Amino acid sequence: MAFQTLRLPFKAADPFVMQASDGRYYLYCTNENEGEFPVAGFPVRSSDDLINWQDHGLILKTAKWGVKCFWAPECYEINGRYWLFYSADWKENPTNALENFRIGVAVSDSPVGPFEDISDQPLFDPGYPIIDANLYQEDGHFYLYYSRCCYEHNINGLEESWIYGIELKPDFSGVIGEPKLLMRPEQEWEGRSASYTGRRWNEGSFLFKHDGKYYMTYSGNFFGGPHYAVGYAMSDHPLGDFVKAPENPILECYREVTGTGHSCMLKSPEGEWLICYHGRTVETGEDRVGFISPARITEDGRVEILP
Repeated sequence: MAFQTLRLPFKAADPFVMQASDGRYYLYCTNENEGEFPVAGFPVRSSDDLINWQDHGLILKTAKWGVKCFWAPECYEINGRYWLFYSADWKENPTNALENFRIGVAVSDSPVGPFEDISDQPLFDPGYPIIDANLYQEDGHFYLYYSRCCYEHNINGLEESWIYGIELKPDFSGVIGEPKLLMRPEQEWEGRSASYTGRRWNEGSFLFKHDGKYYMTYSGNFFGGPHYAVGYAMSDHPLGDFVKAPENPILECYREVTGTGHSCMLKSPEGEWLICYHGRTVETGEDRVGFISPARITEDGRVEILP
């Protein structure tokens, strides 16, 4: 395997990489610079080789429904246009909830914007805060995956974040049916930060298909701590049931890198599997920086990361 782990030369919290029809890779991420919208925005960079990157500045500089906490953007090329899914704090907050996150969609004719929200409302309101949108499309169907926040979601004395899936209307004007619970924290490693946070997480999901099976990578533990790590689960259908791999986590602290998580899978220019994620080092401090590591799927269907 020729590709070696790269540390990207810039901050890249919650990184997502799309390879567009022009052949270039586009990386979208949460802005690590503090500040409320519209100061923050989403940084976008592009590359031909995943090594040398061009900075295109910030996108989505105005918003119709969100007011702050703009996180985890993912962009998809569909029918010649570019659709940006992201999380933000909804301006409609009659109960003054401390976490009022929802998911919205913006669209552009270019992968580097400008993007404009398709509605003055979030995509839908499940009645609880949600983040970390991920989209999967197949045979004319669109599926949205998201994380229910831990906030006020008490399960046996701990607040928990769960991953759900739901089908979307093809024009992204809303949802079809009801959300389906796909994953919740249940493996030992997913609770390693519970003792000092009072919370357990499954979040940051990413769905892809390989040899007829649906794979979902996801992150567990507190994103701001050293135990943040990546696991995966498998299913025969985009909406489950998903079975978690017993060998999880497949990506966690290695060498000087800690807090590895919120990942996406992609292919290198040579067709090799890769995983892009953020992490921290002593040198980078609290800043989340981007990494890309080689990955592979074994003959018996296991996902392996080679950092």
